Amino acid sequence: MFITGFPSYMTRAGLSDLRLGAFLFVVMVVASFPQLSDAAPGGKTEVLPIQKAAPAAVVIEAAGTEPELRRQMRTKNGVAELESGAVRFSLAPTGSYGFIAPKQLGLALVTQSPDLLLERVSTSSGSYEIHKLGDGSGLLVGFVGNEVVTQIKPSERLKSVRIVLYSNPFSKATTIAAVPLTKLMVDQMPRRIEPKQADGAVLLEMDLQGTANRKAPSQ
Repeated sequence: MFITGFPSYMTRAGLSDLRLGAFLFVVMVVASFPQLSDAAPGGKTEVLPIQKAAPAAVVIEAAGTEPELRRQMRTKNGVAELESGAVRFSLAPTGSYGFIAPKQLGLALVTQSPDLLLERVSTSSGSYEIHKLGDGSGLLVGFVGNEVVTQIKPSERLKSVRIVLYSNPFSKATTIAAVPLTKLMVDQMPRRIEPKQADGAVLLEMDLQGTANRKAPSQ
């Protein structure tokens, strides 16, 4: 009986050992996960935030008055007028637009400030319009010459493009355009075309980058 029962005993013992071995293997694998996640220098895993692609420039190639063109641009970008008198871009609701005075805009862009102070209505001549899209990104609205339209329309550029963005239509700059804030590099302040004309248009020279190099406004 001992000899007959021995194979059966060995089979049961082998199955028990197999189950035990499998259990220990699972425990070892699970226990190794924290070690893998702490493998980065300093003992902590560095999790990089997901970078959202900067929006492409928006251009409306149509004739019309300035109010009509601005209305078309707002409709295309899906934005509505701010409800409050003045608010920081970071606190402004998505899908809204406001205005910023030339000097404040210039300071913010030159210093690469992550936030902008928007006003519900323009309180100074030459103010620029800012759109906060549904995804929280920002567009700077102005007018450009027809010769630069083909340069700013592509969503991906191999190199930066030097452009002049006017606050209002001026001379041959009658095409309304909205360029992404995160792709703008500015090294000078906006300036009036006619210094002695206080209510005249303002121009701002800038580099429209091929990639989002500038810090995005706080959201």
